[in-house]
Amino acid sequence: MDLVIGPLDLSAHVDEALAVQAVAFGLGADEVAVRRQIVLRHMTYPGARALGATVGGLLVGFVYGMPNDRTHWWSTVVEPYLRARHNDLWLDDSFVITELHVHPHHQNRGIGRTLITTITDGAAEPRSILSAIDTDSPARGLYHSLGYQDLARQVLFPSAPKPYAVMGASLPLRRR
Repeated sequence: MDLVIGPLDLSAHVDEALAVQAVAFGLGADEVAVRRQIVLRHMTYPGARALGATVGGLLVGFVYGMPNDRTHWWSTVVEPYLRARHNDLWLDDSFVITELHVHPHHQNRGIGRTLITTITDGAAEPRSILSAIDTDSPARGLYHSLGYQDLARQVLFPSAPKPYAVMGASLPLRRR
């Protein structure tokens, strides 16, 4: 496998990245259009950065994130859930993993693990937070193996059909 992982100009490659996310997450065209605007807005935030995974020059995975800010939409939604479990301080001094997706044909090869550990290795913050669909899934298994713990479960995002779990880990992430 000719895998290359490195910095990704996500604004310039947003359509390629969202094509991976659409397949990995089962998104329709309307959802992709909404997420396109969100990704482009996120990439203007201070400290936002992205990594891509390519095989033979084709983007097969990506991750992006940024230093968390309590005024961002995601933080305002998850804060009450975290506060109820006395975990709201995780919203401070954290690097949030906003999206991590690997094309299904390239999953279970360590690409997601390498993407998330590489992007968090470059974080100045002492910890990382993220949200994932609150089911027993390979993604949540990966996060748990890296040291992420459940901070809140059954978190409901507007318009999301399934509840999410908010997870947090001290940095650097645990390696296998």
